[in-house]
Parts: sequence; C-alpha cells; structure tokens
Amino acid sequence: MSTGNSAARLLPLFDEHPSFDRVLEEHGASALVRGRVRTLQVNVGKLCNMACHHCHVEAGPKRTEIMTQGVADRLIELLAKSPEVEVVDFTGGAPELNPHFRWLVEQATQLGRRVIDRCNLTVLFEPGLSNLPEFLAAHEVEIVASLPCYTAENLEKQRGRGAFDKSIQALLLLNRLGYGRPGSPLRLSLVYNPVGASLPPAQAKLEAKYKEELSQHFGIDFHDLLTITNMPIKRFAHALERENNFEGYMSLLVDHFNVGTVPELMCRSLVSVSWDGQLYDCDFNQMLEIPLGAGARTIWDVESLAELEHGRVATASHCFGCTAGAGSSCSGAIR
Repeated sequence: MSTGNSAARLLPLFDEHPSFDRVLEEHGASALVRGRVRTLQVNVGKLCNMACHHCHVEAGPKRTEIMTQGVADRLIELLAKSPEVEVVDFTGGAPELNPHFRWLVEQATQLGRRVIDRCNLTVLFEPGLSNLPEFLAAHEVEIVASLPCYTAENLEKQRGRGAFDKSIQALLLLNRLGYGRPGSPLRLSLVYNPVGASLPPAQAKLEAKYKEELSQHFGIDFHDLLTITNMPIKRFAHALERENNFEGYMSLLVDHFNVGTVPELMCRSLVSVSWDGQLYDCDFNQMLEIPLGAGARTIWDVESLAELEHGRVATASHCFGCTAGAGSSCSGAIR
C-alpha cells in the first residue's frame, strides 16, 4: 500500500508558507547540520493494530510495509560499526508486530545500547504477544507509550472506542512488572498529543496533572510525560484539510517559532531508518519522503553512521512543528 502520492501532494502546501531555512537565517541561526549521531530511530514497518487520527505515519491494520530479516541483519551490522550511537529507538506502526522485533531488541541490547519501544499499549493484547511485557522487562527496554489523554472521551476521539480501557489495563500490567514505579530501572514514559489543531500545554504542569489523575483513579505510576506537537503531515494533515484548517494550523506553528529550540532539535543528533533501509534526517522527513540532506543514502551505502556527521539536514515548513512554542521532539518538549 503506497502513500507516495500523498506525500508528494502535501509538499506543495508547505511551499505556500515561509521557508524554514529563511526563518532560521532571519533569527540569526545557522542552517541545520547534524552533529554526532547519538540516536538511531528505526521504523520497522507501518503495520499497526490501530489507525489513530493524529498518526503522521498513516499506520494501520491494512499496511503491508514491514522490515525484513535481511534489512534487520544489515541494520545490526551497521549499529555494531557505529559505537557513537547510544540509543536505538524502535517505532512503527506498532513495532511489536514486526516478526523480527524481538531479535532486533536482543541484538541491540547485546551491543550495549539503550533500547526504546514506542508502544501504543493496546498492542500488548494482540494475539501472540501475551508474554511481550515480560520480554521487554527482561531486556530492560524503555517503554514510551502513547496516551493522548487521561480521560476516555478525549483519548477515544483520537484512537477509537475501547482504546482507553485497554490502555489502562496495559499500564496496570506494566506497573505490576515494575515499569514506571519510583526508583525502578524499567523506564515508562507517556506521550501526550493534542486532540486538535493546537500546541501542547506546558509539559511539567500537564505531567503533574496526568500523575494525579492516573494515580488517584487507577493507581498507575509512570516516570515522565512527553508532550509532542501534532505534525501537519499524513493522516493529521488530511484531517486539517477536511476541516479547512491546514492553513490556520501552519500559521499557528509559524507564528510561534521559537529560535531557542533550535540547538536541541532531535535531527541534530538522530538518524531515521525506514522499514526498507532508507536513511532520513528524521521520522517526519521519512514519511514525506524527503531524502537525507547530505544526499539520498541507504544503510548499505555507509560503513558507519559517523559518516553522516556534519551533514546538512533537509528541511521544509513542517519543521515549524518541532520549533513552535516549547518545541517538540521524540523526547518531548525541548524548552
């Protein structure tokens, strides 16, 4: 199931807005250049048990794009030759649905890398995955779990009926294994996305509210809340277009550009790998099929990810989503 036409159709819409590079220049900031690659973010496929309204991947149960063993083998070979990479961040789709997911986790942990699983929580109840939480705990995999709201109404606006109860049950299960408990090495972070076309509220204040609500009503613990801005691409962009609000949302992002976020943008220390082994500057560029700024490359074209240091990062107007307000990255707010 190809979405290339979808990506190509969105790029002209970005052209109608200010150039991100020009705005950087106007604020006295240099063009984005990658430093040391500390994070390797791996999209192992677009197959997912859910089809969330805000999904920038357009993942879902009918997607067929999935990383093969051959690509996985080369990925681990490249990781072994890239000792500067500290974190391997697995995403999707639902990364756990890839048949090679556990092998990839085992190989990355054996190489001594910190491993993150970006989990939608409900996937833990899919057939054949009943022992997955124990596997993740045994390998001390950090779980970054999507929970767009602590109320059923708002969460199910994004994720569908029944998603809230399954998410709560999954969090309780993870807590029983030690995830999210105070002082536990089993890290559990939750991710908040706004329900609509708005910027996330202050991360620290919202984290306190999440902890209060989840503890009081369900007895759930977690370590951190990460607030992430909805990116105006793929499924969320289509929703904005249907509501005639794409222009308004882009203007919101541009108007709230914060130059103070630029030094810590994730693309300065991250490389994104697609399910078929293509390299990109970030997961968002991957979904828009914007080639690596240093040139279109694959995991077979480099001997080490260190070769990508000092390379130019490709940008477009969607980059305003990472620099608006407090900023947004896969690790939450920047400032």
